[in-house]
Amino acid sequence: MKVIRLQQVMEMTGLGRSTIYKYVSESWFPKPIPLGGRSVGWLESEVAEWILERVSERDLQEVAMA
Repeated sequence: MKVIRLQQVMEMTGLGRSTIYKYVSESWFPKPIPLGGRSVGWLESEVAEWILERVSERDLQEVAMA
């Protein structure tokens, strides 16, 4: 299990900081884990799973359009 910081989440997803926090507030993105003080991180596995779900959604849309 690996905890990653915001910069790594942004690199993995291609999303900006404000978009990530917007998606978190809408319960559409994994919630961060408090690390102490003002520091937070995300589980790398949860972020990777979220990305795979987006790929699956894309693939289902392509099949539906065919």
